[in-house]
Amino acid sequence: SRESHSSNLMKRSFAMALLMLAFAALSHAVATAAVGSLETRSAVTPVQKVIELMEGMLAKGKAEKHDEQVQFAAYKQFCD
Repeated sequence: SRESHSSNLMKRSFAMALLMLAFAALSHAVATAAVGSLETRSAVTPVQKVIELMEGMLAKGKAEKHDEQVQFAAYKQFCD
């Protein structure tokens, strides 16, 4: 139904906004913590790993959203 689809979109939008906020906060933390020796810069820190994982989650979420939109458009066309 339209209401459940709308509700799902709102939930996903909120989750994406929360994810972007967390990503921005972590990016800021990494930028301010980047002052250090070359040795610590060359190694992947736990914060950088989290950022990489979050970027992967964001890309996956965008791909899933696109796939869902394509599927919904096909379904809507079928219903019309």
